[in-house]
Amino acid sequence: MAVQAVESTTTSTTSTFDLGPAVALSCRECGTRTPLGPSFVCLECFGPLEVAYELPGGDPEALRARIASGPSNMWRYAPLLPVPADVAAKPNLNPGLTPLVQADRLAAELGVTGGLYVKDDSGNPTHSFKDRPVAIALEAARAFGFTTLSCSSTGNLAGAVGAAAARAGLRSCVFIPDGLEQSKVVMAAVYGGQLVAIDGTYDDVNRFCSELIGDPLGEGWGFTNVNLRPFYAEGSKTLAYEICEQLGWELPDQIVIPVASGCQLVKIDKGLRELVKLGLVEDKPVRIFAAQAEGCSPVSRAYKDGTDAVRPVRKPDTIAKSLAIGDPADGPYVIDICRRTGGAVDDVNDEQIVDAMKLLARTEGVFAETAGGVTLGVTRKLIESGAIDPALTTVVLNTGDGLKTLDAVAPSSRPTAVIRPSLDAFRDAGLA
Repeated sequence: MAVQAVESTTTSTTSTFDLGPAVALSCRECGTRTPLGPSFVCLECFGPLEVAYELPGGDPEALRARIASGPSNMWRYAPLLPVPADVAAKPNLNPGLTPLVQADRLAAELGVTGGLYVKDDSGNPTHSFKDRPVAIALEAARAFGFTTLSCSSTGNLAGAVGAAAARAGLRSCVFIPDGLEQSKVVMAAVYGGQLVAIDGTYDDVNRFCSELIGDPLGEGWGFTNVNLRPFYAEGSKTLAYEICEQLGWELPDQIVIPVASGCQLVKIDKGLRELVKLGLVEDKPVRIFAAQAEGCSPVSRAYKDGTDAVRPVRKPDTIAKSLAIGDPADGPYVIDICRRTGGAVDDVNDEQIVDAMKLLARTEGVFAETAGGVTLGVTRKLIESGAIDPALTTVVLNTGDGLKTLDAVAPSSRPTAVIRPSLDAFRDAGLA
């Protein structure tokens, strides 16, 4: 018997597209179904669309064995994703199966006794978790016959789209707000596609892309996080799958996730629930926490105000530029999930972000980008406030490589000393 991952009260809609177990798009608000295709908004209530599945049923042990025998990347979970069965044989970047670092030295610093882990996604092909959702968006773009892969991006997504398109032999044209970290600009441009910087915020860029989709200029374009968003978003579920598999097919007690649009947190929650439905993990409470940067914290502010209404931040001001989305589409869902699971939403300032980046590097040898500093900074803050239980198993996400955000730590990361090439000089410097 198949397991229905997205519930709906309407009749299932068939599709001619080969996207594995995906059977339709379903509105998250009203449950109305539409055929698989490049759609992202419900025409009945204007709610967001997400992928509905007929997932494999039967013996959980057999499914675990099937996963374990699969590729050493995210395609080991292809039976649970909207991709064709032969996805691993196609030209793609094969992201995923990144380390789950047992962070004992960091745990000692923070007073965590129940086990602390860092899911380090900096090892993906373009050094951020964005390779996961882009890999699935690419398969949808192929299925729908798109010839150009595009996105609106705060940096990491632009690089992931450029690389994935280059590998697949597609044209790419990506859009970013002007003023991003130079390393991310270079990484987005180096793959040979078009990179367009727009004078404005990320939300201005996103609005422009939505206009382009409705114009003849955008014909044949697949925007990973707009008209391909229901498929793109499913890539974040693989983080949940991997964490549980790496924990020996167990759910963590607590997980801390950075929030930009909020999509990643929402889909990790969905992935955890799917694993329970499939019998791959034993059900238990999982407290989900959301982390934002103080200079762009509309979700945190709404949570603390006790409301579901997320008021946009017009001009984000934070070193964590990858999280600087002032009008997060999934913000209300993040709040709902954190409240439902007994978690919380909080934020940290730029100084706390840098301190957390350096703490993680010093204790575990993991150089996180600023988003990782936000997540660890909020984790430390919530441990100190008692919101996170230090006696429970906790997983913290690092979603990108610190080499992309060097400017954040460069002023405080300098040579310990500059000496002449002699032993006496070394001794005199007090370094021996």
